[in-house]
Amino acid sequence: MAPRLGSISAAARLLGGPGPRAERAAAARFYSKDNEGSWFRSLFVHKVDPRKDAHSTLLSKKETSNLYKIQFHNVKPECLDAYNSLTEAVLPKLHLDEDYPCSLVGNWNTWYGEQDQAVHLWRFSGGYPALMDCMNKLKNNKEYLEFRKERSQMLLSRRNQMLLEFSFWNEPQPRAGPNIYELRTYKLKPGTMIEWGNNWARAIKYRQENQEAVGGFFSQIGELYVVHHLWAYKDLQSREETRNAAWRKRGWDENVYYTVPLVRHMESRIMIPLKISPLQ
Repeated sequence: MAPRLGSISAAARLLGGPGPRAERAAAARFYSKDNEGSWFRSLFVHKVDPRKDAHSTLLSKKETSNLYKIQFHNVKPECLDAYNSLTEAVLPKLHLDEDYPCSLVGNWNTWYGEQDQAVHLWRFSGGYPALMDCMNKLKNNKEYLEFRKERSQMLLSRRNQMLLEFSFWNEPQPRAGPNIYELRTYKLKPGTMIEWGNNWARAIKYRQENQEAVGGFFSQIGELYVVHHLWAYKDLQSREETRNAAWRKRGWDENVYYTVPLVRHMESRIMIPLKISPLQ
């Protein structure tokens, strides 16, 4: 019994209350039938050994050197149609021009979430050198410079991030539609990115039966400790059924249990592809 009593006393000390009353309160919680879901168990979330390697080395794909850029453009409500028409006229030219080492992965308008917003996802094949090559060429592209000038008059604000792919996700590939897309964004507590990756490397298998998993990314430049998961569904009802099916699989609930404590903030966007998006 000594080890058990020692554990109860330790629980009482964690509660900050000395003496028998605190120990009795701790003991009650210790023996509770709901103890597995209590705050006490949350103290023992999966830990990983400290590593000296960079997150990008441990978590990203080794066989490729793709770099991704995600753009969030908040458009003036009265300009959204004009903005979509302008981007549909100009961006595919960059995508198809072999002289530019960049390609469109997806282009969307937010349907549910932040309104009057456009989201663009680009891939740079060749990493940072490809990004710099593309940026330098765009400085001398008169059509693109005119496009940016005209676009700026339609925007309220814009922001972007540079991303890397998680090694355990599939690379985003063009797919037939119509589909809706969900972009789930997680802002993690600093220092927890590797733990997040360890859990999701095991959990992604529970979310692939319906081919809903499109891509998983983590930020490298911009706001850090940010993760984006991109999912595709036929419609909102399909989304509901697919997500519910995951909860019926043994092991999915454990992934949620161990990753929730790592999150500072999360948000979800339901998005509809633009005409030019390879992801339809």
